[in-house]
Amino acid sequence: MKVREIAAALGCEVVGNGELEITGLAPMEQAGPSELTFLANPKYAHKVKHTKAGAILAAEPVKDLPITSLVSKNPYLDFARALEMFYQPPRPCPGIHPLASVAPTAEIGENASIGPFAVVGERVKIGRNAVLHPHVVIYEGVEIGDDFYAHSHATVREFCRIGNRVTLGNGVVIGGDGFGFAHKPDGSHYKIVQSGITVIEDDVEIQSLSAVDRATIGETRVKRGAKIDNLVQIGHACVVGEDNIICAQVGLAGSSVLGRNVVLTGQVGVSGHLTIHDNVVVYAQSGIGGDVKAGSTVAGSPAFDAREWLRAVTAFPKLADLMKTVRELRRRVEELEKTKGDGAGKNA
Repeated sequence: MKVREIAAALGCEVVGNGELEITGLAPMEQAGPSELTFLANPKYAHKVKHTKAGAILAAEPVKDLPITSLVSKNPYLDFARALEMFYQPPRPCPGIHPLASVAPTAEIGENASIGPFAVVGERVKIGRNAVLHPHVVIYEGVEIGDDFYAHSHATVREFCRIGNRVTLGNGVVIGGDGFGFAHKPDGSHYKIVQSGITVIEDDVEIQSLSAVDRATIGETRVKRGAKIDNLVQIGHACVVGEDNIICAQVGLAGSSVLGRNVVLTGQVGVSGHLTIHDNVVVYAQSGIGGDVKAGSTVAGSPAFDAREWLRAVTAFPKLADLMKTVRELRRRVEELEKTKGDGAGKNA
């Protein structure tokens, strides 16, 4: 595909050779003369002079280098769109494999693909264009919308609800039991039946080995457009807001409520029964122990304002030297006070 064709599809301006043939896309360090790369973050601009790519997507034309530029208002987004021109994941052919088990009361929409050893339980309803890869299990009474895509070993437990255009990665569990136990007088634990459900709204993607637990009563809900990374735990009765980004190894304890456009970076822990309001960003490895007001950026454990946290962590490695200085100053003050006291005694 020629550069000018890619630019026309993306709505970008070409600066350089629009007739250059592009065979694929690659990172700056690995791209060759027939490949397209991108620059989205200005802090990596110094790498451009070392790339061997034939063309680059960038916010501004690259000057003084023999490389064609596709000038974009959003290089990262346009790079993602360009990537789709060269690669589409393989999609299984429609049909139900003879080794799949589909209950007679299940309702499967047109153009579905259900792979070998997939299981669809009684009274399940699945919309059009579903893809269930091998070993996907859909429990009894589940309702799923159109364009559902489940990778191998994903599981949707009983009576859960899933919207349209939802993608589940390998090993995802939707609606597993919430972690609820009551203490008995003898010190043992009595399991609390998890009678609620999990609801996944439209355009949600949940990646490999993550779990969204069902509620004890009521529901756990992941709202429209949320994206959840690998190895994330969403506890029972939580609410994940619209367009949230939840990165790997995050844990939400039960009844946590997240507003719109919340970003939880890697290994954030949320203690539960609290609200993180709209447009909050939480730095990696932070611990959230209370409500977070809208628009905040927080860090640390317990988390507080990220700007203050940055000052604190900058000072932390210097604490030993600061304590040494304080001890030395204290010693000198004590010696000075002792000298003054001795002088006063002699004058008396």
